[in-house]
Amino acid sequence: MPAPTDEHLYIVAYDIADPKRWRRVWKVMNGYGAWLQLSVFQCRLSRKRLVQMRGALSEVIEAGADHVLILDLGPADTVKPRLESLGKTVAVVERKPIIV
Repeated sequence: MPAPTDEHLYIVAYDIADPKRWRRVWKVMNGYGAWLQLSVFQCRLSRKRLVQMRGALSEVIEAGADHVLILDLGPADTVKPRLESLGKTVAVVERKPIIV
């Protein structure tokens, strides 16, 4: 059994007022998680990666016009999300080895 990690499972949803900023936010998020639908990502992140993601998003969004929600679902190794998907199927992000 693999050693537990400090990663949590997050759902990140956003409403960005400007299409150019929306694309920049999408590019940032694409580096941190799996795209679920238009403005929603599922992410498995350590505390360090969460802080990095928040910083990257803060550099792109306009605080008075845009809105980003980060929902912490709990420890990724033990959380059992109850997910209902109508239409396309959605899988929970799994931890996989990264080959560089």
